[in-house]
Amino acid sequence: MKLRRERWGAWAKLDDPPALVRLTILQLQTLGHQPRADAPLRERPLEVHMAVTQRCPVSCSGCYTGATNNGLVPSFSDLSARLDSLSSAGVFMVAFGGGEPLTRTDLDQCARAAKERGISPVLTTSGIGLSDEHLEALRQFDQINVSYDGPGDTYRDVRGFDASAVAERAIARLSNAGIRVGINLVLTRASFRVALATSLRAIDLGASEVQLLRYKPAGRARSLDYYAKRLSTEQTTAVGRLVRELCIAVRPKDASVRIDCALVPFLVHGSHVSTDELATWGIFGCEAARHLESLDIHGLRAGCSFLPSSNAGADTYGSAVREVDEWSSVPTEDPCLSCHARDVCRGGCKAVSLFVTNVVGPDPECPRVRALA
Repeated sequence: MKLRRERWGAWAKLDDPPALVRLTILQLQTLGHQPRADAPLRERPLEVHMAVTQRCPVSCSGCYTGATNNGLVPSFSDLSARLDSLSSAGVFMVAFGGGEPLTRTDLDQCARAAKERGISPVLTTSGIGLSDEHLEALRQFDQINVSYDGPGDTYRDVRGFDASAVAERAIARLSNAGIRVGINLVLTRASFRVALATSLRAIDLGASEVQLLRYKPAGRARSLDYYAKRLSTEQTTAVGRLVRELCIAVRPKDASVRIDCALVPFLVHGSHVSTDELATWGIFGCEAARHLESLDIHGLRAGCSFLPSSNAGADTYGSAVREVDEWSSVPTEDPCLSCHARDVCRGGCKAVSLFVTNVVGPDPECPRVRALA
């Protein structure tokens, strides 16, 4: 068990079964520990998304980083220094992303560097370029997630080209190699319609986890095309039903379901899921600059991978950096102020709000916000 003591108690990371548990002061004392009176007052991230390359052999139309074939690649020593800062801040998990991480030749070293610092490494890939050498290196990661949004035409609608067969082969090869694999399924107007079938197909190929992600206007997706791809009003109100159906369907297959924090407004309003139920399972809305942060290709911090980076580098983790902290705020105006789900939803997705309204405020696609408007 890895313990991170706070003023209010502690976070405990368990290995078997894998879980992250929030302990009260009394529970912590029962285990023979005391809270840290000198722990920072602000929330420190539990998970950080780290860009390890800006290179990618393809140009997905919805790429949130705008990766290119000749993008920047930070050195291993730079990444090690960034991992040092995350370790000092008590981060439990680092998610390596890109660009396409498989364009690096030192992924095994990156994973080992994280583990040496007590941080669990995971990685997201399109599967493009996956080789036998990669498979050996990827064994060092706790989990590999493959981007897989559906069959041919659906995949093409989300990313601008069809690499669904490549993703399917990658899922199967990773699973057959004994590597824990999940999928990242981006929900757009097209992929939502086949999300259940897509998820079950991935599980049949060997995936043990499905993560549903909301399509967000960042990088190349920050364009007018976003309005054509985002979920329809009817689909936002059906997210809860999709999640429930998916949970029921995967249960006999010993697989799990995760959801993007940006989907929470659709659950608590459009689908009328109980806020108590969400809180019980530790499901909350926008975690930007709270339990989640990101480091861009230059090592600059951001509230999450879809928000602008600050001018503060990775070495300032744990300090009160206003440029980053501002992203953790909850809207103080209506309709959020009077909303019963405010503390759970936290105002919805700030990346969507910033793009659609040009200010950081209530999520304009939240069913309640739309209804009151």
